[in-house]
Amino acid sequence: MNSIFLTFVKKLIIFSIIISCVVIAAYFLLPPKIISPALLFLLPYFFAITLLTYYFQLKAVHKTFIKFTNIFMLITIIKLLILMSVLILYILINRTDAIPFLAWYFLLYVCFTAFETIYFQKVND
Repeated sequence: MNSIFLTFVKKLIIFSIIISCVVIAAYFLLPPKIISPALLFLLPYFFAITLLTYYFQLKAVHKTFIKFTNIFMLITIIKLLILMSVLILYILINRTDAIPFLAWYFLLYVCFTAFETIYFQKVND
């Protein structure tokens, strides 16, 4: 498990660097009203969420199929609740930044979730 997890961490770091380059390019190329001030904080946030989720899912793989399914669903629900809570809380606090924040949040969510799903599927094949 350790070597699989360390390989994932390395690939996640590389993926995060690529996403960071895209975000930095967006800062220079897009109008300021499209860029959320919280964008730089979202990158480590999604990195940490993805890392924790993958770790707990990897630990659950070695259990029976029923236990794995239950743990996987519980992890996914907790992840979604945390993500939704942060999203709603930020939008309620900073209404002027709601649209750019929501767009970047959704984009990063899709990118990191797709990466995690694809990598997790490769490990289980």
